[in-house]
Amino acid sequence: MKPSTPLLPLLLSALLALPSPAGAQKGDGRLVGQIVDRTNGLPVVNAELFHLGDSRSTSSDSTGAYRFDGLPTGILKFVVRAKGYPATSLVVALARGESMVRRIELDSSQSGRASAAQSLNKVTIEAAPSLGPRYADFERRKATGQGHYITSDDIEKMNASTLQEAVRTVRGVTLDCGGGAGCSIRMVRAPMQCLPEYVVDDRVDNFFGPTVAIRDIQGIEVYTGPSDVPGEYAGRNAGCGVIVIWTKSGPPRRKKP
Repeated sequence: MKPSTPLLPLLLSALLALPSPAGAQKGDGRLVGQIVDRTNGLPVVNAELFHLGDSRSTSSDSTGAYRFDGLPTGILKFVVRAKGYPATSLVVALARGESMVRRIELDSSQSGRASAAQSLNKVTIEAAPSLGPRYADFERRKATGQGHYITSDDIEKMNASTLQEAVRTVRGVTLDCGGGAGCSIRMVRAPMQCLPEYVVDDRVDNFFGPTVAIRDIQGIEVYTGPSDVPGEYAGRNAGCGVIVIWTKSGPPRRKKP
């Protein structure tokens, strides 16, 4: 049973109310919350939260609470480190002047810290093989069940010849055809003439995205509205939906000078 923390909401409210140190200002955003052990819900003390954008960091206190001031607007990437825990990544989308509350869970079971371990009977687990390290984010989000996911095997089974054919059966997706320019993908909940954002191999590309050759696609993520879009893709066009495409070759490598 996880310990009761009735004072945590009051603590977080107090952290949000505190003025930001003038010397630490890099932006006007703020991230506060608590860092806990996922296994037992206990606070993790002296965990360090590193902002990869400028290498600044902050630490959790005796209650696991942390506060990070002076954050810029946009997609922010962090790494959380604590003694006895594996490093954990965190990605948030911060609006201008936003104060976001985020609870961070560290997995002690991956480092041998889990207490009262219990031996279980052997079980057989059947799961699809991993697509490889480059598709780790695709597989992580697919496991959450949020959004719609299509793999190259799915594309082959449906015998789709274009990206539009591959996603047309997804609930909440419609195709606008006509005008001699072929069919464009649009989300049913999106306003008229509001086309989805395309992300190809983790880069926004609204020019190449709609025309990616179907044979080059390894995986597709379809988010039909802002409530489905994960934080790392929650931009200004989230209301029109987001289509994330993973190709088999990945982005071109830069040539060494």
